[in-house]
Amino acid sequence: MRRVVVVVLAVLCVCDAVTFGPLCSGNSNNSRRRSDSWGQGHYGARRGDRVHKGLDIVCRDGSTVYAPFDVTLHGNVIVYTDPAKAAINNGINLRGEGLCFKLFYVRPEKTSGSVRKGQKIGTMLPMQSVYPGITSHVHVQMCDKSDPTPYF
Repeated sequence: MRRVVVVVLAVLCVCDAVTFGPLCSGNSNNSRRRSDSWGQGHYGARRGDRVHKGLDIVCRDGSTVYAPFDVTLHGNVIVYTDPAKAAINNGINLRGEGLCFKLFYVRPEKTSGSVRKGQKIGTMLPMQSVYPGITSHVHVQMCDKSDPTPYF
């Protein structure tokens, strides 16, 4: 008789206990965009023939955007190819706490170097000028397009 031993390994990431600090002035508990005339802001929401690959955190146009924890900045993000969306076509790549993520609709203060938790990393762009009536928000997208919700 043969015995089979099964070993289950749990892989833990430094990031498993990470929680994003406040991203936007005026929204200290990172309230999420709910349903509005443009759709919904949760990960996996339908966008016509595609799926939303991020989480939308409420942020008023022109508000200060903060580092959610100590991060390093890894360059600018171009969000759209459509020139009609040029007013909000900016964002930033960040890494910290074992996570790689992007913030869309933010004009970064700088695009390289390090920023401490709670320091300004940019300004929310004028989303209402492109999507009138939408709940203005910062779009948080993990680099691997996995669900960022567990970090909020």
